[in-house]
Amino acid sequence: MTISIPLVVALGAAAAGFVQGLSGFAFGLVAMSFWAWVLDPTLAAVLAVMGAFTGQLVAVFSVRRGFDLKRLAPFVVGGLAGVPLGVLLLPRLDITLFKGLLGGLLVLWCPAMLFARNLPRIAFGGRIADAVVGLTGGMLGGLGGFTGTVPTLWCTLRGYDRDSQRAIIQNFNLAMLGTTVVSYLATGLLTASMLPMLAIVLPSMLIPTFLGTRVYLGISEAAFRRVVLLLLTASGVALLGSALAKMA
Repeated sequence: MTISIPLVVALGAAAAGFVQGLSGFAFGLVAMSFWAWVLDPTLAAVLAVMGAFTGQLVAVFSVRRGFDLKRLAPFVVGGLAGVPLGVLLLPRLDITLFKGLLGGLLVLWCPAMLFARNLPRIAFGGRIADAVVGLTGGMLGGLGGFTGTVPTLWCTLRGYDRDSQRAIIQNFNLAMLGTTVVSYLATGLLTASMLPMLAIVLPSMLIPTFLGTRVYLGISEAAFRRVVLLLLTASGVALLGSALAKMA
């Protein structure tokens, strides 16, 4: 049976948009679980970054949860150093190995957190640890729009409440994705040949993203934590499955 690539791209964008609107992150992870099967890795990465950035712009106007510069700054400073590293690595990285390692980490760690009666709380490291996490998030953003994965896990382990976590991740993602878009343009990774696919991705994700933000506003603190951890686990399964399929 012939697979319609534009349909797969549209479905991936719609699903990823809804998840990002709800959780504040994970556009790239969800989209890649669809696109990794049908698109070139570089094209998929560019589409994921552009879609995630657009989704963050929608969320900024739909879900406003404050702006704590003191808490946010270390993440952003680290992330700004990480984005160029990710952009440089993208054409050279073994993307299958990368997906397998990241997916394996999420699959092992997140279910343990989900079923734990009391989540572990990380209080050490201060701003330096936050900056290292930001560096990792920025680098993953340059590799394909995965900016929020590690910072979201870190904020959960820090014990931040729902709105504090949303404020950090939303503003961090917006800054990192914007930087990544500029980097892709400057390095020529975003080309005119990609515009037809972008014309599918952006309209497909807009309404689902807005609907996701509406759902976020109506869920409880505990439900939000479960949603985040389930999404991280599902994203890990998708990445690991994609990597194993390529290796086979």
